[in-house]
Amino acid sequence: MSTVSQMLREIREIPDAVARLLDRSGAAIAKAAADASARSPAFLATVARGSSDHAATYLKYACELTLGLPVASIGPSVASIYHAPLRLAGGICVVISQSGKSPDIVEMARAATSGGALTVALTNDPASPLAGAAGRVIDIAAGPELSVAATKTFVTSAVAALALVAEWAGDAALLAAIHALPGALDRAARVDWGGLTDRLATAESVFTLGRGPGFAVSGEAALKLKETCRIHAENYSSAEVLHGPVTIVGQGFPVLAFAAADAAEESVATVADALAGKGAEVFVTSDRVRRARPLPGVRTDHPLTDPIALIVSFYAMVEAVARARGIDPDRPRHLSKVTETT
Repeated sequence: MSTVSQMLREIREIPDAVARLLDRSGAAIAKAAADASARSPAFLATVARGSSDHAATYLKYACELTLGLPVASIGPSVASIYHAPLRLAGGICVVISQSGKSPDIVEMARAATSGGALTVALTNDPASPLAGAAGRVIDIAAGPELSVAATKTFVTSAVAALALVAEWAGDAALLAAIHALPGALDRAARVDWGGLTDRLATAESVFTLGRGPGFAVSGEAALKLKETCRIHAENYSSAEVLHGPVTIVGQGFPVLAFAAADAAEESVATVADALAGKGAEVFVTSDRVRRARPLPGVRTDHPLTDPIALIVSFYAMVEAVARARGIDPDRPRHLSKVTETT
């Protein structure tokens, strides 16, 4: 295994990829936002799988918090397997897929368009079948991503989704924070989470926690722990983990909690301390804790952009965990870069 994996090289490329997205696709984002606003929709729907679905969850929170517009996720099988027509007239449907090739995603995009929605595709391939099925296309401009684990494409998908919301809302402060992200993400990729790396090097199971937009990135983190490290990782809202999942927690059980500088930070920190009080070894991206272990994090210029910086720091850490466990992070077993689900 080489010292520098392809995954790590691509993590280091994230700041440039985000800058490229904002430069190349800014006009397409603004056009899609204007078209969406003109519709005055009652709802927004998303279609995605895997890491792209976590970007869709991030879009959900950003849209609901910024625009007050409810967002629902549609399972692609509704169209591809069940062939059930949906009444989407007047709505917006955002379909996210880095490859734009999975047949079920493409079929759902066609069905959404046929059902009357304005369909917006976020994809790394503007010539893909998905792009051909959508009414508007936003190139996430990540560039080639060769490592099986998505990193650049998750971040650029999430940033494109957030920029769409910011343009739609006419939110100058959020737009400024988005355009400042390349510098923040460069710093985030260099943050040292070494204590967590050491703990996860021998872990068999772990909880990841978040709330609001942070829940989207904690879900992405759980997926990457499974994909790259073969660690059984379960993601929960910090509002849910004490209800039933807490019974799994024993002495030294590892927990990673994502807290942005937003209205949910205090509640995430409180739950982190509660779990630490039950014997868990809890790491949290907040300094508002007494028992849990705070992790350093890069704070950005807006609460909605904080989670993007946190996931970049996580990516750099999880790549190191994989190598510490003797696993090549570029070649997860049983996986390929593009999964074409029907």
